[in-house]
Amino acid sequence: MDIISQLQEQVNTIAAIAFNTFGTLQRDAPPVRLSPNYPEPPATAAPPTAATATNAAAANPTTEESPNNNISEQPKLLSAELVKAAKQFDALVAALPLAEGGEEAQLKRIAELQAENDLVGQELQKQLEAAEKELKQVQKLFNEAADNSLNLKKPD
Repeated sequence: MDIISQLQEQVNTIAAIAFNTFGTLQRDAPPVRLSPNYPEPPATAAPPTAATATNAAAANPTTEESPNNNISEQPKLLSAELVKAAKQFDALVAALPLAEGGEEAQLKRIAELQAENDLVGQELQKQLEAAEKELKQVQKLFNEAADNSLNLKKPD
């Protein structure tokens, strides 16, 4: 895979990590009161008792005991993953070849490539015209053959 494709893939990776980070933090963050002037939200369910919490933990082992669900550790893990991806991106950028000769050399190279592109375009145009001419000849011969075939048939 070339360096530009790797850079594009790394940018997509960084975007996905950032998206997942923000979504995870938004999903798992505990509610915080913005102002003392706002009323407390109504309680939607009774607080769990020790027995129901133990039963829920036994039924679902990925609750609070799992290190991935620890809200205080998640930001650290997610930010470390994001920093690692950014460092990989920086390493790919550092691996890019340096522009040689400055702006004048680059402009000269662009002009050379443009001239080469024009020559190739002219050659392709000639080939296209020759192919269209040959297609017309083949169509003419096909029509003549079809007409001759129909003319050989005797009327009933």
